[in-house]
This record gives sequence, structure tokens and C-alpha cells, in this order.
Amino acid sequence: MTSEHTKLLLKYAASINDEALSETTDPDFELQYIDIGNVDSNGLIHDIVEYKFKDAPSRARRIVRHGDVIISTVRTYLKAIAPIESPSTNLIVSTGFAVVRPQPDVLDTNFCKYALREPHFIHEVINRSTGVSYPAINASDLGLIPISLPPLATQRAIASYLDRETARIDGLIGAKQRLLGLLAEKRRALITHAVTRGLDPSAATRPSGVPWIGDVPAGWEVEYARRLFNLIDMRSTTGQEELLSVSHLTGVTRRADKDVNMFMAESLEGYKKCQPGDLVINTLWAWMGAMGIAFQEGIVSPDYHVYRPSPKYAPSYIDLFVRTPHFATEVSRYSKGVWSSRLRLYPEEFFEILLPVPPLAEQKQIVDYVQSQVTAIDNLNQEVQKGIALLQERRTALIAAAVTGQIDTAEVV
Repeated sequence: MTSEHTKLLLKYAASINDEALSETTDPDFELQYIDIGNVDSNGLIHDIVEYKFKDAPSRARRIVRHGDVIISTVRTYLKAIAPIESPSTNLIVSTGFAVVRPQPDVLDTNFCKYALREPHFIHEVINRSTGVSYPAINASDLGLIPISLPPLATQRAIASYLDRETARIDGLIGAKQRLLGLLAEKRRALITHAVTRGLDPSAATRPSGVPWIGDVPAGWEVEYARRLFNLIDMRSTTGQEELLSVSHLTGVTRRADKDVNMFMAESLEGYKKCQPGDLVINTLWAWMGAMGIAFQEGIVSPDYHVYRPSPKYAPSYIDLFVRTPHFATEVSRYSKGVWSSRLRLYPEEFFEILLPVPPLAEQKQIVDYVQSQVTAIDNLNQEVQKGIALLQERRTALIAAAVTGQIDTAEVV
């Protein structure tokens, strides 16, 4: 830190939670709402939701202005800290955020957005939080965290420098993220085509009679799921088996391998048992594609459904097929529920879905081909992600160095 940088408690450089909507707000007042889940660890805001006040969550209360910085005070390890720039006049954030408003004669608004994402500040926010599974910090304790504060002119110079440099880095990150999107689309298209059309482009085809499937190779069958799967409901008497998780991203995996903080039942007795090769469907999230083949013995939530495929199906082929976007769309059509986000797929409806059945030998060929192609795509994906991680580390280090005075002020003017 240079001699012109001083340490000052945040509460002396900014106010916290200045404004909130009154409980007497017009019920028809239309607002745009940011919840904690809408802010990612990189400080970006996603998917702002619109509500009328009467329909909004009770935590939709904090008013924000241009130049404010919002800091999540719950689950602080998520690092949900974001600047508010040119907001709509009706933008409201959750009471789970602390809204930090710089004092303009002490803290430059543009510098503030970097000072509050500086690694040492974030560390202090996390370190001062209390609670194990749901760590939180209150606004008064947040105000006691010191920040590095040079003179206003230097703050503005540093912020201008960081605007330029982070924009350049963000541009590189954006290009790599677009490449990841293209790789993901190529992966999906490759799998979908292979499991619904086969590997031989010259093979004769015939109409499947099912609009979402379309034409299939002439040697393939099309059958109802009820003829291809049996519902299995075997329960654990001890709860000691390996607990498995089911998601739309990873299919069926060991719960122990997931880095998640979720409620765990005191006992797993009565959970459903599954065997290698069984199809497990997450009833609530099936419409998103949360299903897949269990490749090991274990237990799953009693709210899930377990199906054992007939010998006509190779489990690895099923795992590829049921996690395609086309199948997820068909599952949505058969699911039941009042809201689209609360659809559930029950066995009665699942059994009414028509499915393609290639010859068993061809299924295995499809699986081998897809695995070889997907491995190459996934390897490239990992390399791109490593590049993104390095750029993000560079961005974080740059902010830390500039905000704390480790970069000569003359270099940034």
C-alpha cells in the first residue's frame, strides 16, 4: 500500500440500507426485483424478475440507486456482490442484501464497486459471518470492515484504469464463454442425432408415427415406455447404502461427490434402492431433464421414481437418450402441475411416452461412438475453462493490486 492509501471503516465512507419500500406501497406498484440467486460470484446480475408489489416476495424491499453496491449478507461464501449501474427507477433488491451507498466526498462510486470486490474485503465479509450451513453477516458488522482508501483523485484514476483493463479481460472471457456455448451445442446435437437417427446416414428410414421423434432407421422399433420399463419400489431398511443424487446437469451421481449445501434427512431409512442399470427420474425436475441411469448400487430420495429397463435396452444408450433436450420437452408435455416450474412426471404419464428402440448391437455402437466424440469435446471444454479461470484470477489480482495501491498511481492516470 502506498503512503497516500489509508484504511477507513466502511461505515465512515458509505451509508448502508438507506431506503426501503413502505408496507403501504400501492399494491399494484410494478417493480423489478433482484434476489440473491440473481447475482453470481463474478458480480454479474442475471434474470431480473418483474412483480406487482402485492405479489412480490416479502423480502423485496430495498431501494437502490446508481452507484450503490449490493452485498449479500447471507450465504456470504457465494460472493454475491454487485454494483448497481443505471438502474430502472423501480429496481428493488432483497433484504438479504446490504445496500452500500458511497459518500461522494469520501468514496468515489466507481472506485467503490472495485473496493468492495477486492479479495481482502470479501475475505473479511466471509470471515465475520456467523452460522455453519447458512453463514450471515449483519449490516452493522459489515460497516466495521476497513477498506483501502486513497484520495478521491487517485480513486477516480484507479477506477478508470480498472474499467479499461477489466473490460479487456472481460472481452477475452466472453469470447471463451461463447466458445463453451458452441461446444455445448455441438455436444447436444451430436448426441441427439446419434440416439435418434443412428450412425449410418445412408440407412433407409421410416416415419416413427411420433412427431417429436420423426423418421427413424427402418430397423428400429418404437414402443411405449410401459413395455420397456418396470417400476421398482424397493426400500432401504438401514439407510446405509450410497446416497445418489439426480440432476439435469450430471445425471445420477454420488451425493458425496457434489459440493452442495442442502438439507439432509436425519435418517435415510425408507429411501428407494436402485441397482446398476436402473433409470432414476427426479419427479419434480424431470421436465428439466433431471434423470439418468444409475451406474452403481445405491439409494435415492423416496420422491424419485426408479425404473428397470427391459433387455431390449442398453443402459448407457438410455442414459444418453433421456437426457436430450427433445426428450425433456416431451417429458414436460406429459408432466402434471399448475405452474411450469412445478411440473411432476408420475409413472402413469411416463409409461405413455413412445420411445425409439434400436437393435441392441446398434445401441452399443452408438454409445461407443458418442463416448469417443464427447471425450474430445469435453477435453477441449476443460482447456477453455482453465483459460477462463486464469483470466478471472488475473482480473481479481489486478483489482486487488490497484485498489490497495500496489500499482503505481502514475501508471494508471
